[in-house]
Amino acid sequence: MSRAASLAALAAVLLAGSAVSETPMSNPPQEPQVGLPTPPHAPEQVAEADPYIWLEEVEGERAMAWVREQNAASLGRLQGDPLYDRLHADALALVESRDRIPTPGFRRVEGVERIDNFWQDANSVRGVWRTTTPESYATAEPAWETVLDLDALAASEDANWVWRGANCLEPQGRRCLVELSDGGKDASTLREFDRVSRAFVEGGFVLPESKGDATWIDQDTLLITRDFGEGSLTASGYPRILKRLARGQSLDQAQTIFEARPDDVFVSAFTLRDPDGTLRATLISRAMTFYTREYFVLQADGSTRRLELPQKASITGLLGDRLILTTDEDFTSGSGQSFQTGDLFSVDLDAWLADSAAPMQLILRPGPRESIEGVQITRNRLIVALYENVRGGVYVYQPTADGWTRERMDLPENVSVGLGSASELDDRVFVSINGYLTPSTLYLADASTLQAQAVKSLPAKFDAEGMEVRQFEARSADGTMVPYFVVGRSDMPMDGSNPTLLYGYGGFQVSMLPGYSATVGKLWLERGGVYVVANTRGGGEFGPRWHQAALQANRQRAHEDFQAVALDLIRRGITSQPHLGIMGGSQGGLFMGAMLTQRPDLINAAVIQVPLFDMLRYHRLLAGASWIAEYGNPDIPEERAWIQAYSPYQNLRAGQPYPEVFIHTSTKDDRVHPGHARKAAARLQELGYPVLFYENTDGGHAAGANLRETARRLALEYTYLSDRLMPED
Repeated sequence: MSRAASLAALAAVLLAGSAVSETPMSNPPQEPQVGLPTPPHAPEQVAEADPYIWLEEVEGERAMAWVREQNAASLGRLQGDPLYDRLHADALALVESRDRIPTPGFRRVEGVERIDNFWQDANSVRGVWRTTTPESYATAEPAWETVLDLDALAASEDANWVWRGANCLEPQGRRCLVELSDGGKDASTLREFDRVSRAFVEGGFVLPESKGDATWIDQDTLLITRDFGEGSLTASGYPRILKRLARGQSLDQAQTIFEARPDDVFVSAFTLRDPDGTLRATLISRAMTFYTREYFVLQADGSTRRLELPQKASITGLLGDRLILTTDEDFTSGSGQSFQTGDLFSVDLDAWLADSAAPMQLILRPGPRESIEGVQITRNRLIVALYENVRGGVYVYQPTADGWTRERMDLPENVSVGLGSASELDDRVFVSINGYLTPSTLYLADASTLQAQAVKSLPAKFDAEGMEVRQFEARSADGTMVPYFVVGRSDMPMDGSNPTLLYGYGGFQVSMLPGYSATVGKLWLERGGVYVVANTRGGGEFGPRWHQAALQANRQRAHEDFQAVALDLIRRGITSQPHLGIMGGSQGGLFMGAMLTQRPDLINAAVIQVPLFDMLRYHRLLAGASWIAEYGNPDIPEERAWIQAYSPYQNLRAGQPYPEVFIHTSTKDDRVHPGHARKAAARLQELGYPVLFYENTDGGHAAGANLRETARRLALEYTYLSDRLMPED
């Protein structure tokens, strides 16, 4: 995957929650900060000054009593609305629908190619890991075989298991590490599973609940990062120690291979294998910040050697003998070649491991309004999803003796494209095509011929007759033109009367790309609402520089971009303050808080999902320290000053035109601390503002451990929005 895509995935692993608002966001793991400058206020003094610090005690008796009281009031109000039952029924039917496209994943199991899928519906609320043949998958009714039933497993073990995936050992693909989360937390348990016998391996590898991961070296050896006890975690609660675990060993017998520094973010390991599963190299990634890292190669004698790469480079994968990389900073290679921010390039793996001055080759240099949103590797080809002005195309690259050739794949244009799983046996790859009003179509493409065949299409989930998608630009405070999409009826009146929902995220180089959302369509657009997505700085829509323009001291630029879109919507007559609402989750929740405290005069509703809110304490709560590279460090006086200037919690004031807001979070969110949302609601109520607050006691950062909880959250959100923005409904 590309640097932007890998950051999005990491952000989702670290900050964002993909189930919230159907747009992911997340953050990287990190370690305890040591040697930090003396803070302007000691943590104890900050705590004493905050009357709601007790709400940070996640499952404290007093805090949970407050949560129950808030939930009772908010659920009573929203679920008592006559509209709620209709919206809930629609949401439940959508999320439990069986006519969704089952996401395919190529797998090899003992030399036979399979298509795997994880599926949830009304009968499989927690989900089922299942498999079929490629030929069967291409039919209208694939013959699925169950590999593991999560509902049955949870019932038999009296556990609230949430699926986190399976990591199988290549090339046989029989032994897998199944990752299970209790209630949706990031911390998970890993258990060895035999997918041929379809049973957990008796006496096999079992890693207890922790944040961290595991990488197969061979059938009897893992490289693992876990909570190994005192001193083994970073400030944000992620592992900093990498160990080798042999079959039959206990965790305390595992051999330490590598230790990151306590002021790093996290450490992880991964392998590079050829298409036949042969191990070519084992690499270790030491993340010093969310955006900087060093790579080390694990040598045969167990020692490690640092590789010569810029700190903002990212390893994408291996194509034949060529290592594929991207960079988010300009640099000069060991061979004297110059590369620029956003470049995609390659180097011969063996030659480079032997000599850091081995020559590198440029593959792609995106233009100023382009971004690489996905990279996939088949047996013989490199495939890139390249976006121009937030519209995607797929290009196929092939190495030659003189460089790389490039051809465009035969797919629809002016749409969103997403690269899915790729075969290692040949050059097939799944590609999804969709748009705001265009239901997803899944293609099976052959990169060697550039041809693609549609294999699955999603039926329309809402009535889009008479609707259209328009793209506009708004001028931000510093003159930067910020694109945004407007989805609604083509004949909407331009008199400011349209109920409008403006969505934003604005961080971690995560791009807000056009996509088909059945729930937005059915619960909002079909009922006369307008949906708007802002492509602000802080995201990755125009590559790394678009993101870096709103980092740390420049964070306010992203907030001004979002405000500029709201102002432009009002200026064009698309909506007006009584009919404009905003929505965002995690980093997007911070976005909503900044809009609330800086320009409450523009909005009449705000859905603030699993948010960051107290930015002076974010780095001391759960995974927060891992985001210092994005926001800055509140313990450094200069940085604290510009964080405090926009931190929503510190900027809540009496006598402002704040609308009634809807804030929700999850007790089991072990990424963004639920204390942020709780304290925001408590402070607003203290100042005399009406607040709706809901806390799901399960669900993790995605705010939904199963489909029924997800449907309830959606119905609550759109009941609230309807009440605020289309009260005549």
